Amino acid sequence: MQTSVDFMLKNQDQYDHLATHTLKGIEFLEKYSQFIKDRCAIENEYASKLRKLTKNYHIKKKSDEDLQFSTCKSFISMLNEINDMAGQHELISENLNLNIVKEINSFVKELRDERKTHLQEGAKLQANIHASLNQLEKSKGCYEKAFKESEKASENYKKALDDLHLSRMELGKARVNSVTKLEQSEDCKTDYKNQLQKTNEAQKRHYFELMPKVFQDLQNMDEKRILSIQTFMKQMTDVQRQALPVINKCLDEINRAADSIDPKADSNIVIGKLKSGYQPPGDIAFEELLPANVNENASSPPLLQGKSDTLKGTISTQKMKKRGGLFSIFSANKNNNDEFKDDYSDLPPNQRKKKLNQKIDSISNNISQETATRDGLLKMKAAYEQNPALGDPVSIDQQLPEINSRIEKLQMQLHKYQGYLAEVEGKSLAPDMQIKNVNNVSDDNISRSTSNSSVNHTKAVAPAVPLPRESNLGTNGNAGIESGEAVYDNGTVTEYEAEPLPALGTARALYPFDAQSEGSIPMEEKEEFEVVELDQGDGWTRVRRSNMEEGFVPTSYIECFLYNSC
Repeated sequence: MQTSVDFMLKNQDQYDHLATHTLKGIEFLEKYSQFIKDRCAIENEYASKLRKLTKNYHIKKKSDEDLQFSTCKSFISMLNEINDMAGQHELISENLNLNIVKEINSFVKELRDERKTHLQEGAKLQANIHASLNQLEKSKGCYEKAFKESEKASENYKKALDDLHLSRMELGKARVNSVTKLEQSEDCKTDYKNQLQKTNEAQKRHYFELMPKVFQDLQNMDEKRILSIQTFMKQMTDVQRQALPVINKCLDEINRAADSIDPKADSNIVIGKLKSGYQPPGDIAFEELLPANVNENASSPPLLQGKSDTLKGTISTQKMKKRGGLFSIFSANKNNNDEFKDDYSDLPPNQRKKKLNQKIDSISNNISQETATRDGLLKMKAAYEQNPALGDPVSIDQQLPEINSRIEKLQMQLHKYQGYLAEVEGKSLAPDMQIKNVNNVSDDNISRSTSNSSVNHTKAVAPAVPLPRESNLGTNGNAGIESGEAVYDNGTVTEYEAEPLPALGTARALYPFDAQSEGSIPMEEKEEFEVVELDQGDGWTRVRRSNMEEGFVPTSYIECFLYNSC
């Protein structure tokens, strides 16, 4: 009996250790969950610092020229890729939170509930076996007490038999007492036997069936916890591995950006920005010192006369003189530059030419947009006149003068800046290339499109003719050859003829055209040409006939077929 109790106490001690171990296992899983949370916080903090870093070092776009260098472009690309890498770290944090932290928290709650159930079952079994052992101990005590009382009653009866002085009644009373105690002892003995049998069966079932099942359930629960940690660790690596291809791609893009750095190109950009176009000075003339009494009556100092005569023969002086003639319109207002502040005259020649070209391109784009808007309104008006249910043509007429006025102003600005550019390049605009009245042209187009649409709706109407552009043709008329000047070291200016422009494609006339401005050529419907200069945004395309005659025709009057290399 004592052995069973000792074993039960030892088993209870191991059971408590097992309960403590499972609790520590669940706490370890919770600690792992906290580790993932801290890891997510670090990922978010790292991503935030990366984004802040890229923002702090991002190049401020003050002007387009600041971003022309390949190093700046590559650096901006690198910052963008690092910003994308920051996004991947944020994605890692988000996936860890969604796929692991929440799952761990749910799993921990499940383990705690399962552990509680198993411990309650084990406590119940422990209480049952304790109750059975206590009952056995009680039955054994009753049996021992009844047995002792039975022995004592039997001894008293034997003594009564030997005592001749006792009466028959006293002797019978001792006998009855002895028999009663003996029966009670036998009953207690039977109860003890039955309880012992029950206790042994309960103890056997407890230690060989019930408690092992509880231990097995706790073991399965703990192994499931351990396996979950393995799974969560692999999930963590999978989450990070999913972001690695994008991060590697970002790193590859950074390498490509680094490979795109071109020192020569950056140097050429700097040269283009800083190239002034000024001619270097000529040789310094020898200044001969003469006695003062030799030319004391001369009208001017000999030194200055010799210097002036020497400088007259230098190239730089002729250049400066020529350039001074070109810019003589600004010399009168040398102290007041506000009137000509938009001609970029304060810049060196090359820089001024670049600025003027940019301004001309911008104005040309605006003219192209306004012209497209006007053409769209004309088409809309024609549609309204054909079908009045679509709209009122008068509403279009109210918008056309405003658009024509804007186009006329833009054309005047374009002509002004083309004049500035011609001065920089040492050329002059053709005298006949003057700005025409845009409103008259537009009104003619409107009336022509209206009359055509009223006579025959199926007849093709030629688009509006744009304003004439500056002619780049040489003094030879429509010879198809461009001319220029060559200045040699001796200061002479020689005319030269350039090679014909290469053909960019072919063109076919869609409508007949009657040339009325210098630089343009007439054409018949379906006539074919070679395209030598594309439309620069002013609505004109330069073409060439087979006889090498070149000129400008309206872009909307022809259909172009450019070569693949164009």
